[in-house]
Amino acid sequence: MTTKANGQLRRGQLLTTYGPGALFDLPRHAAIIGGLDAWPPTSALEEISEPRLARIIQHITGISHPRLYAPPAADDAPGGKPLGVGVYRFPEWFVVQENDQSSSRVRSRRLVPRRALERDRYNKLPVVATRFIAACSRGHVDDIDWRTFVHRGKTDCRQQLWLDEHGTSGDLSDLKVRCECGAERSMIEARNRAAHPLGWCSGRRPWLGLDSNEECGEPLRLLIRTASNAYFPQVLAVLSIPEPDQGIDAVVAELWNELYIVEEIGDLRLVKRKADVAQKLAAFTDVDIFAAIQRKQSGMSSPEKPPKLVELDAILAAPEGYGDDVPINEDFHVRRLPDRVWRKSKISDGIAAVYQLHRLREVLALIGFTRFEAIMPDINGEYEQEVERAQLAREPKWFPAVENRGEGIFIQLDSVAVARWLERPDVQRRLQELAGGHAQWQVHRHSKRPFPGGPYILLHTLSHLLIQSLALRCGYPMSAIRERIYADVAGQRYGILLYTGSPDASGTLGGLVQQARSLEEHLDYALRTGMFCSNDPICAQHSPSDTFEERWLLGAACHGCALVGESSCEMRNDYLDRALVVPVVGLEDAAFFAVE
Repeated sequence: MTTKANGQLRRGQLLTTYGPGALFDLPRHAAIIGGLDAWPPTSALEEISEPRLARIIQHITGISHPRLYAPPAADDAPGGKPLGVGVYRFPEWFVVQENDQSSSRVRSRRLVPRRALERDRYNKLPVVATRFIAACSRGHVDDIDWRTFVHRGKTDCRQQLWLDEHGTSGDLSDLKVRCECGAERSMIEARNRAAHPLGWCSGRRPWLGLDSNEECGEPLRLLIRTASNAYFPQVLAVLSIPEPDQGIDAVVAELWNELYIVEEIGDLRLVKRKADVAQKLAAFTDVDIFAAIQRKQSGMSSPEKPPKLVELDAILAAPEGYGDDVPINEDFHVRRLPDRVWRKSKISDGIAAVYQLHRLREVLALIGFTRFEAIMPDINGEYEQEVERAQLAREPKWFPAVENRGEGIFIQLDSVAVARWLERPDVQRRLQELAGGHAQWQVHRHSKRPFPGGPYILLHTLSHLLIQSLALRCGYPMSAIRERIYADVAGQRYGILLYTGSPDASGTLGGLVQQARSLEEHLDYALRTGMFCSNDPICAQHSPSDTFEERWLLGAACHGCALVGESSCEMRNDYLDRALVVPVVGLEDAAFFAVE
């Protein structure tokens, strides 16, 4: 692990692109971000309080009483000692940058291990880390056993290895690994998963230290270090919802960092030695306190509601107003905008209400990661418990988290209008096509993720179209506007939250929340631009179950119309179809909105 400062990352990047286990390049080294054991001690980090998120994490991971800490911040004070995140050098094999003066069309470079280097050079020649490594579906990574690969099995040969590049494309078919003994093998063969050319995984976890291995045995697959499928973080996000004052339960929740160690009633004497704890518990008996502790412990193992449904309850319960009153809670201040302010024509007949979130606080926590395939949460914002995720630490007890403060607009669809829309035969036929594409995707990806249903796809596509319109006038770029889709089919409640946030304590400036007053203008623009795509009629007539295109989770949607940056989308641009929102070429009768 390196101990010198070699680069800088934003705090938010340590939860997303460059979390523990992520591969990246420093100015002089290739490295892997260290696990939480290589981070500063929690005493030096800022703790983030979000009890509801902690309960969800415990329910998903099974880790008792998890705590949340923000990544270390840069210390700008003169002479201050910076807090850094440890990284490990990885991989251990390098390609020598030869001084090739020949006119040959084949470029040959030596493959050498780290132990052959002297001061990060080989025979005074510079080296770069090889871009090819081996990984398994459980997130483990390792160096390719180059000698075994080129000799097609175990060997005692220790002659020099070479990487030969034919042409300049860099394609795997143009690359060969060659040994001076005469053995050679094309890199394209490393992609043949059926033959297991790279062998079997030993469970190596270099982000947790050089000696961190666990039992595995999965087949190894070729992974390019800088490829987009090398790291998929699993991030949980919740909005901070004020919990009602429940007497002793509220006090126990406030003191939970002190009380979670209480296993029997006699342990209360120990925690009451702290004066502030004793003072806050003075009004209650030990029996009542212990009962409240047990209630909280049992509640942590089984959250009552999915996170999105709790947020939906809180938003829809907001009173009518303009938001000009003093916020009762700085983390959550919502008002339902009076209809007379924003409703002016029939284009909004399918909209039931518009809410302005003048204050919101979002907390995100990284709980693990995968490689090769992204595992997304379900439509209620929850990950499955049986999902195989790579660990962030050898024995994780806390998780990295960040908090953002900002503003947003919540748009509630009319549940009666949605129910009538779902009953239409043309809509049902279109949803069958989308469900067929989802079934194809399940087979090819070996996934059990359920089909999200028509209301979710309708809301999701409308959200993307509105983001494009809002970005033109609200003062924030499209990449800064994020979505949360609420499709409560059981409760027949449907809505879209479009919001933006900043880690700065003061939050954002109000440019987005005020656009709620002009909702009909944005809706009109979104619907009219959504009717046509520069790739029509190909886009509009795309079949989700088409096995040649492999776009099984998309209907009439592509980069020319409905797709947005992945920083904005909660589903990585899956489950989109313009035909469910507006009439499109060849599919005019499945739309929720009628555009005149």
